[in-house]
Amino acid sequence: MMIVDIVTCIGVLFCSFPQTTLVHDSIDKEATIHEVTVTSTVGTKRKVAGKGKTASIEEHLLQLGNVAMVKRGAYAWEPLVNNMTTERLSTTIDGMKIFYACTDKMDPVTSYVESGNLQRIRLDSGLDGNPQASGNIGGSIDLKLRKSGFDAAPQTFNLMTGYEGNGHLQVYGADAAFSSHKFYSNFGAFYRHADNYRAGGHEEVPYSKFQKVNTFLNLGYRLAQNHILEGTVIFDRATDVGYPALNMDVSDATGFISSLSYRHEQLQGLFYRWETKAYYNHITHNMDDKSRPDVVIHMDMPGRSRTFGLYSLLEGSKKNHQYQLNYDCYYNTLFADMTMYVEGVEPMYMLTWPDVGTFNNGLQLSDNISLSAEHSLRFSAKVSWQHRRVNSDEGFRALSIYFPGMERTTSGWIGRVSASYAWQHEGWRIAVGTGYGNRAPSVTEAYGYFLNNAFDRYDYIGNPNLKNESAVELNASASWKGDVVDARLEVNAFLFQNYIIGVPDERLSPMTIGAAGVKIYQNLKNAQIVNTSLTFNAQLLSWLRWDNRLSYSYGKESTGARLPLIAPFSFTTALKLSRQRWEGEFGGELVADQSNYSSKYGEERTPGYAVWHISAGYQLPLKSVLADIHVGIDNLFDRYYSTYSDWNHIPQKGRNIYVNVSFQL
Repeated sequence: MMIVDIVTCIGVLFCSFPQTTLVHDSIDKEATIHEVTVTSTVGTKRKVAGKGKTASIEEHLLQLGNVAMVKRGAYAWEPLVNNMTTERLSTTIDGMKIFYACTDKMDPVTSYVESGNLQRIRLDSGLDGNPQASGNIGGSIDLKLRKSGFDAAPQTFNLMTGYEGNGHLQVYGADAAFSSHKFYSNFGAFYRHADNYRAGGHEEVPYSKFQKVNTFLNLGYRLAQNHILEGTVIFDRATDVGYPALNMDVSDATGFISSLSYRHEQLQGLFYRWETKAYYNHITHNMDDKSRPDVVIHMDMPGRSRTFGLYSLLEGSKKNHQYQLNYDCYYNTLFADMTMYVEGVEPMYMLTWPDVGTFNNGLQLSDNISLSAEHSLRFSAKVSWQHRRVNSDEGFRALSIYFPGMERTTSGWIGRVSASYAWQHEGWRIAVGTGYGNRAPSVTEAYGYFLNNAFDRYDYIGNPNLKNESAVELNASASWKGDVVDARLEVNAFLFQNYIIGVPDERLSPMTIGAAGVKIYQNLKNAQIVNTSLTFNAQLLSWLRWDNRLSYSYGKESTGARLPLIAPFSFTTALKLSRQRWEGEFGGELVADQSNYSSKYGEERTPGYAVWHISAGYQLPLKSVLADIHVGIDNLFDRYYSTYSDWNHIPQKGRNIYVNVSFQL
């Protein structure tokens, strides 16, 4: 079945055209990493220049105003965009579709890239996603890899190391780049090791340690003028990873990611650039509870994800139009099982993901139209056809007990369309937009089998009869930028139909000891999520800037109950200085009580908090070596706190003193 799908995928490619566009409207955001500095075109969330390349991908993502994190431990946080989790987002690495292999989402796609191999982060809020995104009602994230490129410096070398006192986190990295007119390569390795960290008040958080190694290689070869061949290989392995918010830890999480692409520049006619990329990735994830004491029934829960895919994209311009055309397809298989060991009894075995194969292929078109110097329009649309099959006979029979007559295969269309208008004059810019899109249920939502959720302590069963979830998006923004002050007000609303969420079924008994019951995924009639933010920045002096951001979100479903994981009111502020080779920052995050929590879906009230940080850095030129030295303190006053999205209210790190040094040779 898989071979047939891949052949079909390749066949469709050569019967269609391709695309690409890097034009961003008012909804798109990027964070670009230059050496050890991260800047963002949006928001005033904390800049992580203090940690630079030793910062984690998650710390870079937290700069972007629409992004929060679900934390189950100190490692591999799950991104939230517009208060929506993984099911409603699309996350890619250089356009490659990758799927996590853990039924508990302990290995998000973002955990398989390191800062040393990251050039920039592209965030598209809502339904106007990047070309390869699919099912992105909440938004899409694309991690752009750092490639040295042709005709750059003949050779460069970078060394970096960092240390954080809280948890004794050690970071070591090295990379090298070589470039000529015909060939380029850059490669490197990263290593992280951390012990258990301490919450505020020096309280140790057990099972929060981890270690990982990440290696990467990027290659480019110029076949002829304007004809370029590029390849990428990433190997990432995390071991001995603790998750204090869960009942299990991870003995091993390994990702192998590879791609080969062809690019033709300086085309004539409607399009000026064509890129085609084929890729393969394989993710394995092994959960177990062997390190936990007093476990009644020990369990092993391995998972596996394999994805073959390709995309072909064209970008072009004509008169006042700049447009993209993109075709992409992928075939993914997800398999997970569980073995339970009881002393004196034969091991018990159960499939939790029944080897589900998903074939998806889609066509995307976008156009940016410049009507005049003051007026512009953007249109974007994508349509995809998706086919899914339960490959495991055992898994199909188990689900059929709860859903008699269920189909082994499902097929259907999903897609999105969006439009936006922007007006700008002198320092003003006003934009409005709308969109409509839908998504198919995730593998967990459709076929998951007795998956325990430590957040609400329920076992979850998928529902193969779910309808596609759909949403209408409305967004607007107004900004003004002067010589000293700039400000921006943003609001977006998502109006859902057939919203997918787990609903208790009192007829069923849980499989997990201590579980509160069983939930089956169902379609609710409707739901709404509204997000608002206000940023206000002032250039107080030539070397001193003051950034501020206020945000508030609201979410409820058709019964009037609050939706889970909706952020409370928050305010972030930071004074940032930059003078000659010095830089520094003092700032804080103030968050209100989460009074509008969702008790129906297992949430509890989260108290408000205020945490502060301070950092300083200096660039030191040493003949042919440029050294960057940074020191800082997070959670300056050692506050004990948890955020609304911390699983089971695990506490955040207490006071954390860090130092890092990087050398560019």
